[in-house]
Amino acid sequence: MVRGENEDELWDIYDKDRRVTGRLHRRGDKLLEGDYHLVVHVCVFNSNNQLLIQQRQPWKKGWPNMWDLTVGGSALAGDNSVTAAERETKEELGLELDLSKERPRFTINFPEGFDDYYMITQDVNIEELHLQEDEVQAVKWVDKVELMHMVENGEMIPYYFLDIIFELKDILGSRISEVRK
Repeated sequence: MVRGENEDELWDIYDKDRRVTGRLHRRGDKLLEGDYHLVVHVCVFNSNNQLLIQQRQPWKKGWPNMWDLTVGGSALAGDNSVTAAERETKEELGLELDLSKERPRFTINFPEGFDDYYMITQDVNIEELHLQEDEVQAVKWVDKVELMHMVENGEMIPYYFLDIIFELKDILGSRISEVRK
């Protein structure tokens, strides 16, 4: 087993309509056709319009040593999207968030599941974070120019929407705020 990858981890299995089936899946096993799992990402921005990113450890499966969004991971059995996002943020960065009044800003369906993206604005002192040694080797704030430079240099995981992530935060946030009024 690769350090930092818990193959005893259990995930809830969802159907195509995102309903929990009551069955469980063990991380590392192949999902059956028609079975899906939930993944969450939290993107933390600060008041200077910078995105907090993390560098993955060299032993991580998939994208070792690469820079990634603030937090990401699979929901564990019994998690819902919000509890998974809060848990992953606490585990990976030692940062406690209350997302109980939040919904994912957007969801991307991928072949094996659902990928929920939360976008929040919070000024975080990165010197006070407690990085999960098995997964995270470093964190830093980046603006859009630096982020795109990192993508071009092959240092950042190339999520296809990174060129508009700052705009998505603002546009989606504005629409949600308008609807809530």
